[in-house]
Amino acid sequence: MNKDLKVTFEIPPELDTNKPYVWIATWGGAGFLGPAPGTWGSFAGLLCGIPILWISGITGLLFATILVITLGLWAAYAFDKVLEEHDSKMIVIDEIAGVWIAMLPAALNPLLLLLSFLLFRAFDIYKPGPIGVFDRDIRGAAGVMGDDLLAGLAAALCVWGISLVL
Repeated sequence: MNKDLKVTFEIPPELDTNKPYVWIATWGGAGFLGPAPGTWGSFAGLLCGIPILWISGITGLLFATILVITLGLWAAYAFDKVLEEHDSKMIVIDEIAGVWIAMLPAALNPLLLLLSFLLFRAFDIYKPGPIGVFDRDIRGAAGVMGDDLLAGLAAALCVWGISLVL
């Protein structure tokens, strides 16, 4: 097996795992998975978002997203401050918020949920237009969260448009 494809789980020694911001920023440790912690985090967000949609509908997912954004701003700030870097790849709370935004117009349609995940990842990875500008030019927790919120919004608009023709 190619060692580059091996799933790893590493916590930097600088992080105090007794602090809640560590587990919030990494969404329970999904951000410590490699390779591609953003994809792991987005997948974890999809898996957590589906039951929220199932139990409480779009309104419940919207409120959960607002809560995650609020907690994410605090946790991303604290996480980056400790590591002395901007937008650590281990921070995936922003992916959670972004994929949940993308899921809003999908309701519980399995095809649209899959598309919301894939489109969110595409917008998050390639960062076209204002998503990339936000990613490059905005510093701090707002920069960490902002590009993913825009990527989620772009994906949600695409999913919504697709849902109109299905």
